[in-house]
Amino acid sequence: MDDATRTELEAATFRRLVEHLMDKRPDVQNIDLMNLAGFCRNCLSRWYQEEANARGIAMGKEDAREIVYGMPYDDWKAHHQTEASDSQKAAFEVAFRENVGKP
Repeated sequence: MDDATRTELEAATFRRLVEHLMDKRPDVQNIDLMNLAGFCRNCLSRWYQEEANARGIAMGKEDAREIVYGMPYDDWKAHHQTEASDSQKAAFEVAFRENVGKP
């Protein structure tokens, strides 16, 4: 497989992942994604922003989040985010520290 095809496939796969999280599974909470997989929608948006910035493309945190969430982050939270339990919060502290750094 040539590099251009690989890049196209990777990009299409990323778009499907984002679409899946936006349209098919908005009920899946970020805290659960982080606790189970070590990343969440915020991580995806941060990685997107970091890659854009590394290529000289000015992109802020909220712009990147809107790409991943399909709407402004505050709107997504108002429509989809639920209160986390104490056990979810405790697990998140560990998952965040192990995968991202200090909260």
